[in-house]
Amino acid sequence: MKRTSLLHAASPVLFSSSVLAVSSVLAAALLLTSCAAVVRDAESRGTGDLGVIVERARGSVQVVETTGRTQLGRIEGLGDLSHASLVFSRDGRYAYVFGRDGGLTKVDLLGMRIVKRIIQAGNAIGGAISQDGRTIAVSNYSPGGVKVFDSETLDLLHDLPARSEDGRLSKVIGLVDLPGNRFAYSLFEAGEIWLLDLKDRRTPKLTKFPAVGREPYDAFISADGRYYGAGLFGEDGIALLDTWNPDRGVRRVLDKYGRNGKQMPVYKMPHLEGWAISGSEAFVPAVGRHEVLIVDQKTWKEAARIPVHGQPVFVVARPDARQVWVNFAPPHNDTVQVIDIPSRRIVKTFTPGAGVLHMEFTPRGEHAWISVRDADRIDIYDTEALSKIGELPSRKPSGIFFTPRAGRIGM
Repeated sequence: MKRTSLLHAASPVLFSSSVLAVSSVLAAALLLTSCAAVVRDAESRGTGDLGVIVERARGSVQVVETTGRTQLGRIEGLGDLSHASLVFSRDGRYAYVFGRDGGLTKVDLLGMRIVKRIIQAGNAIGGAISQDGRTIAVSNYSPGGVKVFDSETLDLLHDLPARSEDGRLSKVIGLVDLPGNRFAYSLFEAGEIWLLDLKDRRTPKLTKFPAVGREPYDAFISADGRYYGAGLFGEDGIALLDTWNPDRGVRRVLDKYGRNGKQMPVYKMPHLEGWAISGSEAFVPAVGRHEVLIVDQKTWKEAARIPVHGQPVFVVARPDARQVWVNFAPPHNDTVQVIDIPSRRIVKTFTPGAGVLHMEFTPRGEHAWISVRDADRIDIYDTEALSKIGELPSRKPSGIFFTPRAGRIGM
């Protein structure tokens, strides 16, 4: 009797099903192996060239790397990011995202996941991380005040209402970190500046400076952590505090800088955080004017002003301080201008598209990344050639933050 091979005897349908089943198992095994390899690869990579892009309309952040200019992943579920900012842990692995809805979210950039998320207030505006990296402070609009958290667990350490002497609560803005595990911030309605000392995390110490000016709206800290300056919205000028000598109090600089010109409606508040420094000069956006002010840091007096395309929002310097890049409030928010610092001339004007919201330089300044919200993309420019070299898709992008900020005061 002739034997029939099992292979030949099997029904074509059974054979096909068996092959498909085996193929599916093999494919699944390969996928699991591949995923494990990706996780291992992510866990083992450095963080020095990573970045986070806030996608404001989707409640998500995108993780990117600047060396190859690629997207690594997206993390969702971060709530209302319509006005969001973030800071990094000392090692650059974790981002602490401050959302408009009062959310504080700790994100693992290597694991591409949310570690913990809490709602700590009704309306938040930003935050900072202490010099030792152990403490997160969050500034709140509603209710007005600052809350302090442990950076590892996000457990609440202190709730510090921003209540002035007359009993009113104020919105808190301009919160920055200072050397010595201290923070500085401003009270919008009260017109005050407060210093928070957390050298002893168990016992916060507050020093208050009243009547610094009308409606401080944002603030800067000098690169050495010495000078804290609050821009005033209710009047022309900057309230300046020497944090090395706080006993000297707050003094007014650039007083009435706009008095000789026509004041215009303010369509978007300028941001002073990350202000541009070159040598002994600072480049500051003028409130309600189409100008960038140049300030001599030795005297804190105006040295010059540069006419620009519109009302400046961000005025940021390339890391080598050779250039300053400026973006603008509506209706001119489709434009970016580049100022050459030695000549104080505008050397390039770009029009990436409507909704240019933020700019960030790569760590050594060879590239500038620009968020173009209404075009759903990030544009990347060569800062020497002043030409576009690439773009990445992103969902309504706003803030761009690179991990080298972790080693900088006030960032």
